[in-house]
Amino acid sequence: MNRRLIGNAVLFQIGWAACIFGARYPAWLLLALGCLALHVAWAPVRIRECRQLLKIAACGWALDSLLLNLGVFDFGEPRWVLPGWLALLWLLFASTLRQSLAWTASHFWLAALVGALGGPLSYYAGARLADVGLPYGLWPSLTLLALLWALLLPALHRVARSPK
Repeated sequence: MNRRLIGNAVLFQIGWAACIFGARYPAWLLLALGCLALHVAWAPVRIRECRQLLKIAACGWALDSLLLNLGVFDFGEPRWVLPGWLALLWLLFASTLRQSLAWTASHFWLAALVGALGGPLSYYAGARLADVGLPYGLWPSLTLLALLWALLLPALHRVARSPK
């Protein structure tokens, strides 16, 4: 594995944690923004990278907004749009699809498996640390997320590979 892939994975993990802690302590979001800025700075064509990040993140924003409005998530206050920390987290996740998570794009089944396992685990950890409620209960929520992410990760890889 080359340094670029390792750097991308490390930046994502730091950014993920900063976003989750940023739910309670907004100053942490500056670290997450810094991770995202470094990713963009290292991109060979920055404007193209920004477009790709926004396309992928928009898919995630739409999905999580739908889940929020269906009552799958409870952020502790009435809202119909995602909190900023979660929107930023989607941009950071988008930065991994053509870098450290590119290996999951080689086969549909691999992306589906990684999505079905990794997606719900990330949501579970994030929900616990950021005090996000799962009103439908833990297992129904995780099962729904596993099914969605089994389809979502392969679809996001297609979006990430699109030329524009």
